[in-house]
Amino acid sequence: MTAYALLALIVLGTVLYIYRYEPFSARAEVTDELGGNIFPVTILSTATTEANLIVPADSSYLGNPKSCIAVKVKSTHANSRLHLEVAETPFFSHSVSEFILPKADREYWVFPDIVWNYKALLENEQAMPVSVSVQVWLNGRKLNCRVRTLSVRSVNECLLGYRDSRMKFHDTGDFFAAYVNEDNPNINQILREALDSRIVNRFWGYQSKDPKMVDDQVYALWYVLMKRRFKYSSISNSSLSSNVVFTQRVRTFDDALKSAQINCVDGSALFASLLKAVNINPILIRVPGHMFVGYYTDRQHSHMHFLETSMIGDVNLDDFFPEEKLDSTMAGKSQESISRLMFEKSKEYATRIYNENKERIHSGEVNYMFLEIDKATRAMIQPIGK
Repeated sequence: MTAYALLALIVLGTVLYIYRYEPFSARAEVTDELGGNIFPVTILSTATTEANLIVPADSSYLGNPKSCIAVKVKSTHANSRLHLEVAETPFFSHSVSEFILPKADREYWVFPDIVWNYKALLENEQAMPVSVSVQVWLNGRKLNCRVRTLSVRSVNECLLGYRDSRMKFHDTGDFFAAYVNEDNPNINQILREALDSRIVNRFWGYQSKDPKMVDDQVYALWYVLMKRRFKYSSISNSSLSSNVVFTQRVRTFDDALKSAQINCVDGSALFASLLKAVNINPILIRVPGHMFVGYYTDRQHSHMHFLETSMIGDVNLDDFFPEEKLDSTMAGKSQESISRLMFEKSKEYATRIYNENKERIHSGEVNYMFLEIDKATRAMIQPIGK
């Protein structure tokens, strides 16, 4: 009888152990919310802010989702103890994290602390595969967890939006603000050249109440960029092939200056950087397939002007105003008169695009954006630069 009782206790203990700790089924999995991609711009621009623009679809998550790397694991009982160790890669250091999984028999997405190598992220100009290896212990017992290979994208790839695991679309166009870099040290040289043109004798932002004074400052910046002979270069696509994430290739401020090439997005970010640097509040405005820049002409933000910044480059005006045959009238004109004409026509063209799309721009509809580079935006997204 004693032997039967002992056997029964052993069986009962085994059942309870399996029920509580699931030794044969417990496992962990490295996962992410962006289709196997890591975007340096999302990490660099929010590293010092509280912004969380990439939100997991499942509310049962722990840790900081800004890391973009998660471990999916199922708790065995209430208040299960989870220990994670992430191995070093060229983009982050070895890190250790610990969590408590509060509810029993619940699958959690857990975002471990990642010690990023920000310099490596900033210098990554081409997509690079990286193997993410995580060791996982649940209640002191090591779980199986396969190595996952993710793609670290170029710093020039701006995340426009993504579909989460439930296929809900999230618009993340606010990351365009990361490419507006009013802190770039090369701005001082641009401002010096603008002052040397004597169009204005100083940059005073909104200190004057005359909107024309604001426009004169904006034109001085426009004039200098035109003198630098930028070329229009529509490089916007990347090697990314995904129906989960959507991106736009954007040159940084330094890239644009060095190459003297811009497209509508590069030009808008470049010009917005200069406006912000002289305390004129810029706006990035997006419509499907296009972006242009706006700015407030007064401190109260009661009136706006708009610029088609792709016209800074060497473009054919007949592409914008085919009925006016403007290119045939440019011969023999001075640099200043050509620049002034381009500036005024840029405002005219961008204002027309804005008015045609005004309602949708302010509606929050997908592929439309009205993004002020103000204190609220900077509280979420900081500029990136090299």
